[in-house]
Amino acid sequence: MTRHSTLCALWNLFISYSFLNSANAFQVSHHTAFTATHESYAPVTLRRPTTGHVQLPVTTSRRVVLLSLSPSRDESSTTAVVASAATTSVEDGTTTVVAARKMDELVFTFNKVVIDTVYNLICLVYPVTGGDRDYARFFVLETVARVPYFAYLSVLHLRETFGERHLGDKMRTHYAEADNELHHLLIMESLGGNASPIDRFIAQTMAFAYYWYVVVIYFISEQAAYHLSELIEDHAYETYDNFLTEHADMLKSKPVPEIAYKYYVQDNPFLFDLFCTVKERDAQGNFSNRRPQLESLYDVFVNIRDDEKEHWKTLCNLVQYDDMNGVENDKVQPTEPLIVAAASSSS
Repeated sequence: MTRHSTLCALWNLFISYSFLNSANAFQVSHHTAFTATHESYAPVTLRRPTTGHVQLPVTTSRRVVLLSLSPSRDESSTTAVVASAATTSVEDGTTTVVAARKMDELVFTFNKVVIDTVYNLICLVYPVTGGDRDYARFFVLETVARVPYFAYLSVLHLRETFGERHLGDKMRTHYAEADNELHHLLIMESLGGNASPIDRFIAQTMAFAYYWYVVVIYFISEQAAYHLSELIEDHAYETYDNFLTEHADMLKSKPVPEIAYKYYVQDNPFLFDLFCTVKERDAQGNFSNRRPQLESLYDVFVNIRDDEKEHWKTLCNLVQYDDMNGVENDKVQPTEPLIVAAASSSS
């Protein structure tokens, strides 16, 4: 890319970013707050200047609930997320329940079609057989799966450059996620997953195209971009889980790669465990130690599978609560679509 085209690209990003901020500044956000007593119902009106309003019946128990619909960047674009809800618990000895945001059905469906199509193509080209070619499949998956975290950081760095100083937690988290995925990739390379130049070409070409796609989506809607990765990480978890189930004996007969031992035992993935995990708590309220000891390649893939689940849980929280620790481990659920037509007809 020439210097001129580079400058033009940066200028276009700046203009796009300025336009989004200017547009958000003129949007009107309407809030309706209400206090609900035990087992009571209250209608809540959400208004948008362009689409009228819908009423949603809400059940709560001694909580003050604020439902908002705001297209500001901090609360995410309404292009992807239709409604958000946050709760502040009144101290009554119960656990705070936070209503998860749901995504616009069209955006949800489009994301799912894109990710499922790409995943099915990879499955077609790289079927799991229990042989060495499986590592090539995982090499391709890990190359593509780590790309969104670069894209998030690129956009967040640009926003920080233009004055946004509240992005540190997200930036640290996404860096730690990228570092974790890098070590997954290094493990697959140590197993010979990148031996073929054709596999490297496929993985790198997909990664290059997907990077720019995610950059654009993240500029428009953070939640839509996070949802893409939520779907990818869910596929990754299922892939590794099935691989462990179907080929456990073979994996248990193979040694631990040096890079895996260095990362999981010697170095200890401190960054990932600190910023990217939604851990379980024991009876005393302390975080549990989820990492098994490395005795064979099987244990390495258990760690990788569990890492993908942690990515998934963090992304679910970002999509639904705009908070990496929105809900605890046992309460994380996949993002659901919100069908606006059905909600409007029931009001």
